[in-house]
Amino acid sequence: MTIYARLIGTGSYLPERVMTNAELETSVDTTDAWIQARTGIQQRHIAGENEFTLDLAEAASRRAIEAAGINPNTIDLIVVATTTADRVFPSTACLLQSKLDIHGPPAFDVQAVCSGFVYALDVANRFIQTGGATRALVVGAETFSRIIDWTDRNTCVLFGDGAGAVILDAAESPGIYSTHLHADGDYANLLHVPKGVSTNLVAVQEGTAFVEMQGTEVFKMAVNKLGEIVDETLAANNMQYSDIDWLVPHQANIRIIKATAKKLGMPMDKVIQTVQYHGNTSAASIPLALDAGIREGYIKPGETVLMEAFGGGFTWGSALLKV
Repeated sequence: MTIYARLIGTGSYLPERVMTNAELETSVDTTDAWIQARTGIQQRHIAGENEFTLDLAEAASRRAIEAAGINPNTIDLIVVATTTADRVFPSTACLLQSKLDIHGPPAFDVQAVCSGFVYALDVANRFIQTGGATRALVVGAETFSRIIDWTDRNTCVLFGDGAGAVILDAAESPGIYSTHLHADGDYANLLHVPKGVSTNLVAVQEGTAFVEMQGTEVFKMAVNKLGEIVDETLAANNMQYSDIDWLVPHQANIRIIKATAKKLGMPMDKVIQTVQYHGNTSAASIPLALDAGIREGYIKPGETVLMEAFGGGFTWGSALLKV
């Protein structure tokens, strides 16, 4: 019998503090009109001084567990996608496991930046398909504000903090139809944090390890690769553009989102958009948007959803599923 993974619950969490474009106007040479025209972003959420990636992940996970109506102790796999782990080790997933009072099953982090949630979903899906797990918690959680240079107007306007989570369960029918992952490290320097534990621990400790981005080149590459992966995903499932009910894209930039929707021939009212309120929350953006789409009553049971993301690495990926 073929085993599939199906979605049974979603949850999300955003920090209380909201940073508007108007606030950024007071600290860097930018304007609300420029930010909205270039990115679609109106505001973003910023983690509090004593609020960390684990805290965001836990809050989102508890909401997903509640939505699924399950006992946390029935979860036998935890995968957390994050670029902003609170510690070098243990992993955020292990720390989250302890917070949820779950003991024994595997728990680990995945790092693929903005594509991280799709990567983590792929891993959990394969665990379930091969019988390695029967119920998985998959989380995307970021405190990206901690690796942003707030004097760099090219990056500080883009990013925010948040977390999203889903519960996957083993099932006899899809579920997740397919997942598709890619990467190309030749483009690493176009979007990266150029310092780390091995190369410059002092910079990390002093809080000067910041995101650097060549925006125009990243935009072109993202539009190209996301267009390719849409075709790859549909071809793998013998589907047409018209078979997709909803697009849940990585919330990086409204222009990238519109370009992908145009390729699908999909009207924007069938695209879940949260970028205006959340900014780019990296690995958290897709599960945040998915949870919003479900809880607000847009995405309904039985509908087909395409999720896709592009991030530093470069990495890119997609997942096609029936909710």
